Amino acid sequence: MANETKDTIYDLNTVFVLKSMNLSGEIAYITVIIALPAYIFAVVSNLLIIVTVIFNRTMHEPMYILLCNLSLNDIFGISAMVPRSIFNIMFEYGLVTFPECILQAWFLHLYGGTTLLILSVMAFDRYIAICHPLRYHAIMSKTFLLGLIAFSWLTTCFLCFILFCLTLRHPFCRKDLPSYYCDNVSILRVTCATDITVNNVYGLFITGFFHGVGLFSVIFSYTCIIITCCKTKDSESKSKAWHTCGTHLAVFLIYEISSSAVVLLHRFPNTPPTVQRIMGLVYVIVPNCLNPVIYGLKTKDVKSKMKFLKNRIFGMNKLKPAKSEQVKAITTM
Repeated sequence: MANETKDTIYDLNTVFVLKSMNLSGEIAYITVIIALPAYIFAVVSNLLIIVTVIFNRTMHEPMYILLCNLSLNDIFGISAMVPRSIFNIMFEYGLVTFPECILQAWFLHLYGGTTLLILSVMAFDRYIAICHPLRYHAIMSKTFLLGLIAFSWLTTCFLCFILFCLTLRHPFCRKDLPSYYCDNVSILRVTCATDITVNNVYGLFITGFFHGVGLFSVIFSYTCIIITCCKTKDSESKSKAWHTCGTHLAVFLIYEISSSAVVLLHRFPNTPPTVQRIMGLVYVIVPNCLNPVIYGLKTKDVKSKMKFLKNRIFGMNKLKPAKSEQVKAITTM
């Protein structure tokens, strides 16, 4: 990298040069052919879940409201990276302005932290529903639920705000980003900073915080759930509990593995560039495509409500759902 004038002050006109994907013609086409449909599927399926939850009052329960927030966050995450990456590959364009770079990095970090916190709240919700069913609605009240959701979003925003403040306090010396997308680590590497100890310590802190909260919540909740299920003799209740928890655990493990892999790759700069590029896309594409399938479209209540919503929108069935169906939807939570 060629050094620019030292102590360059960043402004709205600053332009960074993203590292090229360096993909051959055939591989570039294959990447676009896979990434574009995956992006469209992820956005449409997550939007479908959000609309289904919003327009069905019987689904205004904690589990589905949290699922709605997870889907919204997934849309933010995949939209922050995939469209820009596809554009860069197709047109071999690697320039990005300072505001665009910061915005992309912000949403990628917001996506990562919020996902883990929302999944943690989901684990707690399942713990209360299965281990303390008689007190479920008293504990998971609307006020408490909104507080947990606000905590998930605002905590991530606050911690990421400090992260970027620590990075942007340094002036820039270079404009060639060592990555094909913008994130905090890449931006930090083009600054004039000679001592980034504070940045590294804080980066490790928030990484440990998000992953620590997620792992603790899941381990604690599922340990209690397993103990409760082993004590109960109702096979139907056991089956419902295992199905609900299994979908949540699958989503959590998929995201935890992919995000941990990306974090580790940043700590080992000698990792082959091809691996870094692939994992960067996997990090946002795979979880966001599988989440609506595993957690939404595979859930009976969500599928039935989607069919009803489709019929109501297209005028195929203008009748309201039977009262027994509404009661059944609530009891299967």
